[in-house]
Amino acid sequence: QVQFVESGGGLVRPGGSLRLSCAASGSISSMSVMGWHRQAPGKQRELVASVTRGGISNYLDSVKGRFTISRDNANNTAYLQMNNLKVEDTAVYYCNARPVGSVWPNEYWGQGTQVTVSS
Repeated sequence: QVQFVESGGGLVRPGGSLRLSCAASGSISSMSVMGWHRQAPGKQRELVASVTRGGISNYLDSVKGRFTISRDNANNTAYLQMNNLKVEDTAVYYCNARPVGSVWPNEYWGQGTQVTVSS
């Protein structure tokens, strides 16, 4: 059974940085795309960044230049380095994985990690 455990969230002031980690357990060898999503109160979950096993990444426009996604394929781990954080980045952040061309599996959403950006 696949499971994702997110960590690294916290309270940070605007302009600060955080690094999120996602540890995946179970068989994800067929899930070549890993992604970080977030959900703010009252809003729908949105994809923030994704990265393929080969290192090709994509970002939500509002985080381009500030966030960097990376992964360690050997250890089934993904990271999200978040710099110059803004109040609007406040949300619960989740990771997930999927095969190329598929949707993000609903059954793999974990507890997420809370990121709060506030002065």
